[in-house]
Amino acid sequence: MKLNSKLLSLLAFLPVLLAACGGDSPPAPVPVTPPVVTPPEPPVVPPVTPPVNPPVTPPVQPTPSDPSKPDWFTLFGRCEHPRTGQQPNGMPYLDIQGTLNDELRWMHSYIDDGYLWYKEIPTNLNMADYKTPLDYFAVLKTPAVTASGRLKDRFHFSYPSEVWSAMSNEGVSLSYGITWSRTPTGVLPRVWVVAFVEPGSPAALAGARRGDTVVAVDGVSMQVTGAADLAVINAGLSPKTAGEAHNFVLARGSASLPVTLTSARLALVPVQNVKVLETVRGKVGYLQFNDHNAVAESLLADAFTGFQNAGVTDLILDMRYNGGGYVRLAAELAYMIAGPAATGDKVFETLQHNDKQKPTAPQMFSSTAYGFVPSKLKSGTPLPSLGLRHVTILTTAGTCSASESVINGLRGIDVDVTLIGGTTCGKPYAFTPAPNCGTTYFAIETQGTNNKGFGDYADGFAPTCKAGDDVGHELGDVYESSLAAALRYHVTGACPAIPLHSRSLNGLPLNGPLELERPEGKQISIRLHEGR
Repeated sequence: MKLNSKLLSLLAFLPVLLAACGGDSPPAPVPVTPPVVTPPEPPVVPPVTPPVNPPVTPPVQPTPSDPSKPDWFTLFGRCEHPRTGQQPNGMPYLDIQGTLNDELRWMHSYIDDGYLWYKEIPTNLNMADYKTPLDYFAVLKTPAVTASGRLKDRFHFSYPSEVWSAMSNEGVSLSYGITWSRTPTGVLPRVWVVAFVEPGSPAALAGARRGDTVVAVDGVSMQVTGAADLAVINAGLSPKTAGEAHNFVLARGSASLPVTLTSARLALVPVQNVKVLETVRGKVGYLQFNDHNAVAESLLADAFTGFQNAGVTDLILDMRYNGGGYVRLAAELAYMIAGPAATGDKVFETLQHNDKQKPTAPQMFSSTAYGFVPSKLKSGTPLPSLGLRHVTILTTAGTCSASESVINGLRGIDVDVTLIGGTTCGKPYAFTPAPNCGTTYFAIETQGTNNKGFGDYADGFAPTCKAGDDVGHELGDVYESSLAAALRYHVTGACPAIPLHSRSLNGLPLNGPLELERPEGKQISIRLHEGR
């Protein structure tokens, strides 16, 4: 992943840090004065009890002082607990010994310089009151709310850097292979339902299916309210390490199904269910697209090559669970849908920064591959395209960020985008991941606008036709409610009537809409800030 100009400046600074820690050049010679010869001392008898050596504290490098450079530059990599050894990619860690104050000053400087709403951060925060960088980062954001009453900044979070690298670059997540939907926190009865099962995952091998609901975890009912019991449930639903085995009781209709799920680091496949559907109005391509990560680039190119060869005349893009990722990949996807005639010299997305930052070049529609995984698809490879003037996208509140950029970008060049399902999450914002001392921070830096200058969708895009996420049918099944509604709209141009479903699932009443449960890093827009 390439970083923005600030992080590139930091990387340029690293040789200076290395030089400060020692280099290959020998020291300059020092004049030598002959020693003064003194009479020998009498022998010393060692004490019976050896002296206790005082504790050794690693030396702290003096904090550099350069008023011409901000703290986020001079304090980068100066860590209270520096990492040693090698990174997962084989390169050495470049941390040097610093202090907690160094890390807090770095963070304050970085937020003050790049955060989109830096003027709205409370001015009464005292850095000395915070004992960890994570605690301090959590308060360095705007407390404002939108007109609808939602928090203005709902997307301020961090990850351990190695976890983030595995998620974004390798598509690897710690999981059972289940995507969950659930009732909102605090709503009873508590309902957790299997929304999607990754093929070949531990959950798939254990027999879990879309539509199953959780009855109990490790012997504790999902309907308990005590703190100790809730801790057991949460430990089972969200394992922290690979290899954890937890006993679940699932409900499928009236049947009760005991299963054991074991967590694993899984390389999740972001593009699935690629198929061509025959309709009375011609061939329609369908694909399920779950994540704008590096692995998806070659899979999308292969899918669109197949659609191109099959002669599809319309497309249904299922992004109901796609929380975003690389905007460059979204620009490639939008090009593959619309083609060169509609996208030539058109802006996919322009970034609006705060008033301290210089304007950056817009992200254009991308007709060639970035080459996220060069062994799969090389940089500069021409991408296939369909030249469509209409596309249908299946959406839920889990359709977020870079996925919304696809919608907004296509509408900016007058492609007719039909949305089937639910209102999207509402995130026209983005950030460049900022790593320091083993943690990668995500603070909103920009707001994106399309070729027409529109980017005001903080409350989400409303669907053209409402439809439910029908967990009673598998994704890609033409009888699944959202896909069935999309096919009907394709043929008739009208929204189907919404059937009155029973508000219950496997015998449990649903007292509110279901929400997608996923890591915060799965609902983002990542900007590469590169020239390709």
